[in-house]
Amino acid sequence: MNKITFHSNRYYNSLSEKYYPVPVKTQVPKWFSTADKYWLNLDGNPMEDHEGNKVFNFKMCPALLDIFTAGYFYVTPCDITFKKQNNFLIPQTEPGFEDFCGPRPTTPGLAVPNGYGENHFHWYPNFAPSLPKGYSAMYLSPLNRFDLPFLTVAGIIDNDNMDTPGLMPFFLKEGFEGVIPAGTPYVQIIPFKRDDWEMEVKHYDYTEIVKRHEYQAKKFRVKEGGAYKKNVWSKKRYE
Repeated sequence: MNKITFHSNRYYNSLSEKYYPVPVKTQVPKWFSTADKYWLNLDGNPMEDHEGNKVFNFKMCPALLDIFTAGYFYVTPCDITFKKQNNFLIPQTEPGFEDFCGPRPTTPGLAVPNGYGENHFHWYPNFAPSLPKGYSAMYLSPLNRFDLPFLTVAGIIDNDNMDTPGLMPFFLKEGFEGVIPAGTPYVQIIPFKRDDWEMEVKHYDYTEIVKRHEYQAKKFRVKEGGAYKKNVWSKKRYE
């Protein structure tokens, strides 16, 4: 198994494990973990298809499961309060964490995501990872975490050659004022192996397309469901 090593960048990291990075699988959002595995009728009973089979809900989708278990989270080491001062939002951290989060000047030319304020901020992570040779890491705003009031700007770093943290810009949702609690995931880190790729587009005539649809339907549209998970999906491990 490959190893990712998180190097401490703050003294306070040694005081409590609550400041540590965590596997993403330890913070699956409640709306996903508590969802029913079947589509439900208005009466609360599982919906059935025309053959009488229960219809699986999104809870049973391996693609979503992979997103909610992929990689590692950096989590906020303290509460962060955003309040307006002189018409500008200012982040206020608990004592001892002042350098963790701060405002950034507006960057000319940087696209602003819809629904987010133009003025943005930065995280200054308290850890930095190192990876085996040939591996890089994607840094993403926590995926499918629609409950979070911020959006961290994504990037890729070749962490097999660098384990120094850098500032990570993020935007706040328009109108947000309040507290981002300690322990909130603010970036998702997914290691991947660097490979060279070449694109190819393959076309089919009408008969071939029909045959492909028939083959896929026979392979995946089984009445008991779950064909992708049983026959295609590979379990990914991030410990």
